[in-house]
Amino acid sequence: MKSVVKAIAVAATAIVVLVSNPTVTKANGGGTKSINDEQVSVKYVGADDNHVVFQVQFDNPTGEKFQLIIKNDNGDVVYHQAFTQAHFAKNVYFENTDSEIEPTFIIRNANNEVVRQFHVVKTLTENTTVTSL
Repeated sequence: MKSVVKAIAVAATAIVVLVSNPTVTKANGGGTKSINDEQVSVKYVGADDNHVVFQVQFDNPTGEKFQLIIKNDNGDVVYHQAFTQAHFAKNVYFENTDSEIEPTFIIRNANNEVVRQFHVVKTLTENTTVTSL
């Protein structure tokens, strides 16, 4: 019986902590919602001689402030900007000089973040045409 009472007391304490936390409730001026995986899309668009291109999209129906952070292979932040657009879309261009790149894209709000990582390997192919004489 004591273990049931103790479990109820722990659960009640956890609920009080969550409800009193302004990042979870609307006490922080409207409430901040968590970002889920379905809201974020990062796609490899293609490459040319000069650039490797990715398209970043974020469905942000509440229009709350979020950040787009891009890191390079070494984990260094190469881009960091805040936005509030409801339907965010941006093409990101990387210089096409290395044979491999590993960009990391992060969409972050006050509650959490969604991370997308890529490994891009550049291979050189040669086309050969043979015709019969």
